[in-house]
Amino acid sequence: MSKGVATLPIKAKRTRLSPSIDAATIAQRFASFAANLTDADIPLSTRKRAKYLMLDAIGIAFASTQYDFAHRTLSGLRALADPSEGQRGVVIGISPGLPWRDAVVANGVLVHGLDFDDTHVEGVVHATASALPAVLGLASRLDLDGRTMVRAYITAVEVTSRLGIAARGGFHKAGFHPTGLLGAFGCALGAGVLLGLTENQLAHAQGIALSLAAGSLEFLDDGAWTKRLHPGWAALAGINAATLAKSGFEGARKSYEGRFGLYRLHLGPLFEQCDLELATAGLGTTWQTEAVAVKPLPACHLTHASSDAAAILARQHELRPDQIARIEVLVPKEIVPVVCEPVAQKKKPSSPYEAQFSIPYIVAASILRRRFTLADIEPVAIADPAALALAERVEYAIDPDATYPKYFSGEVIIHLNDGRAFRHREAMNRGCADRPLSGADIDEKFYANAARAMAPARAEQVRDLVLGLDDNVRARELAAALAG
Repeated sequence: MSKGVATLPIKAKRTRLSPSIDAATIAQRFASFAANLTDADIPLSTRKRAKYLMLDAIGIAFASTQYDFAHRTLSGLRALADPSEGQRGVVIGISPGLPWRDAVVANGVLVHGLDFDDTHVEGVVHATASALPAVLGLASRLDLDGRTMVRAYITAVEVTSRLGIAARGGFHKAGFHPTGLLGAFGCALGAGVLLGLTENQLAHAQGIALSLAAGSLEFLDDGAWTKRLHPGWAALAGINAATLAKSGFEGARKSYEGRFGLYRLHLGPLFEQCDLELATAGLGTTWQTEAVAVKPLPACHLTHASSDAAAILARQHELRPDQIARIEVLVPKEIVPVVCEPVAQKKKPSSPYEAQFSIPYIVAASILRRRFTLADIEPVAIADPAALALAERVEYAIDPDATYPKYFSGEVIIHLNDGRAFRHREAMNRGCADRPLSGADIDEKFYANAARAMAPARAEQVRDLVLGLDDNVRARELAAALAG
């Protein structure tokens, strides 16, 4: 494990940044935090982790440029562009760029499109997928220094993650995608940092974001591409909210706890399970950026432990599909609607995206191929008769020992035709805060993803610029290096 990459959220005594729990609203507490945060307030290990998270996202964005969804996104956004518009925004790995606000949306699609991007596990949210496009787009447009960009990114990640923690997994249960829904608020504050908003303006920005935030889980039923759009749209919503607030536009005061605030509006009866004080507990002293999990596998994070358990059993016992009678997978009950149902679709995914959200397919592919990689979400792989036949033998059951949402656990029991059974449990999903990928691991992942779109020398240049953002690298310099 590389030095400086923590395994738990970092705690430091910084009372100046910790608003009183008696502050009038959650939005005001977040506004106070964002307005008063300085570079010196953020632990060095948190800043280092933040840069590695950005590096991971950028590598994924480069890999995404090789897929059809990326080119269809660019085609649609270019159709909206005014050819006479002057300043262009950088789209990672693709040239020419787009008007800068459209580039923000496109970069969100590229980061999130392969479902390979990081996750704050307890918040059940992909914070970087919106935070990075927002701060990269705005900081490069304003020609700000890298240190400020990193601080704005951390602000956005902290807020987005904390909003998810307070819901205690409720948004998924209610059918909302937290990445799109919550990212708008985090990005409003991150953009507000870059725009130099006052504390009062930052509070208003969150109230404006309340009317702009969105994200539905309906894509789960048919593999629709809409999930890919959510983080970029959240990034743009946050930028718009912050810009309007700077111009004096007023937003709702009780963005979160109000009668029609974020939680009551979206959760309905599930609001009773929320703990809104968790949103700002330890704000400025406990850094949730440290708890963000980097994905080792290109699939929904909820499937990773099951995939790893299946692959471990297959390797250990040299299992062949013809030996296997049935496979039982124990999962947290909360994740069943996302990755286990509807059963017929999960056992026979019709698209790469459906495959990434299918416990039956992912477990089958992991047994068959001893691992799960980007190659396993190619159309030829998901149509493989051997994989589909094995997926038919996968059944799920509720795990009585699950610790969701702290960990996305998974246990696999493989029953053989001869009566033997082998089982393996992954209590903590690989990559989570208590079992993190190191800086070296993230480097390896970045180079593997970037290699799909560029030569090694250029990938190394990009890596050095990202990890050098706290030194003399400017946001515009990094953006120029990321252009296609």
